[in-house]
Amino acid sequence: MMHELEVWLLADKVGTLSLAGGRLSFCYHASWLANCDAVALSRSLPLQAEPFDDIHTRPFFAGLLPEGHLRRLIAQQFQVSEQNDFALLNAIGGECAGAITFLPKDAAPQMGGKGEVQWLDDQRLADILDELPRRPMLAGQHGLRLSLAGAQDKLPVVFDGQRFGLPLRGHPSTHILKPPIHAIESSVVNEGFCLALAHTMKLPAAEAQVHQAGNRRFLLVTRYDRQLDTEGRPTRLHQEDFCQALGVVPEMKYQNEGGPDLKACFDLLRRVTRPSAPQVLRLLDYVVFNALVGNHDAHAKNFSLLYVAPPSKVSPTLAPLYDVLSTAIYPNLTPKMAMKLGSKYKFSEVQARHWEQFAEAAGLARALTRKRILGIAQALPTAARALQASPKFAGEPLLDQIVTLIEQRAALTARGLTEGDDSA
Repeated sequence: MMHELEVWLLADKVGTLSLAGGRLSFCYHASWLANCDAVALSRSLPLQAEPFDDIHTRPFFAGLLPEGHLRRLIAQQFQVSEQNDFALLNAIGGECAGAITFLPKDAAPQMGGKGEVQWLDDQRLADILDELPRRPMLAGQHGLRLSLAGAQDKLPVVFDGQRFGLPLRGHPSTHILKPPIHAIESSVVNEGFCLALAHTMKLPAAEAQVHQAGNRRFLLVTRYDRQLDTEGRPTRLHQEDFCQALGVVPEMKYQNEGGPDLKACFDLLRRVTRPSAPQVLRLLDYVVFNALVGNHDAHAKNFSLLYVAPPSKVSPTLAPLYDVLSTAIYPNLTPKMAMKLGSKYKFSEVQARHWEQFAEAAGLARALTRKRILGIAQALPTAARALQASPKFAGEPLLDQIVTLIEQRAALTARGLTEGDDSA
């Protein structure tokens, strides 16, 4: 039996996602292919009349869904198999990353922020924070079809500067609410500090603020894939992460599982962006920043391509930095980085020659790479101490561990690159 969902890109019905015999397929509509403004959903799904088989379809579409225990809990809520990407997208694929919406045949999405918002009082917001670990994405709540990739609890919400709300019936969310990560001390402050530090270093990064509901803290992240139209209504921007663009399924996002390495990420940017040089340098800065703040979980799903609105044949840009957490300060988390620097997974083993290996593999000039790494390594500790002392973060005990780690890593890296003693 064939099951079908229509795939919408903003206000355009672009294709059909199908499930038959337990396997996915996707096919662009002939009307979309005939449209002179037609664009592909993904770099891994180029415009073509022939349908894509399961191997080529799954990476992009499965990449829109939550992972791990969140996926299991959502599947249980809807009484479907956790392996059934189609059923999960049917259940929660109304508000996804980027500008994709999944609807049954003959249904049309609400556009231009014309859906509804269920505004929340402080008590309901606090209750939701308690509920999320048991009911990810509030799956099954009437009127909600929300999906975000990743294994961390999070929830798309609407925030107007004063009120928090749930986006119903196709209304675009504007922010992502991220509660504390279980067994990870002060994860909210950790991520908020790292993203603020990226801004201090003049790196494009998602805006984030620490908020509180009752005695519960959470991080509120402004969605970079949403913007306000001329009438102040939220609209969607299309995006895709690097695994989706490279045709890699989410369960293989780590390099040691066969996922993308840094070379593949830089090669992708060179292929799809124009001009590519500024994007490549930005990605280099992201890599260095992640390494020095101890974000060991910077895998390929934590880098994305962002498209203009509406999507056009204009090339994408590298999305702002997001999901940055200093994981290295937690002894219960792996010291292994998601992607190698040179030939090393552990930062403690990275020496000057490994930075050079990385530069060569990524197609970067050694001298330019060295200069850029040194610039960040020399400026980052001072910026981190100043930010730690700011009213926004003063008195947060965990931050001293993060700043101390940054100072140690930056000093070792700078000394190794300047003295040539191979101890970076």
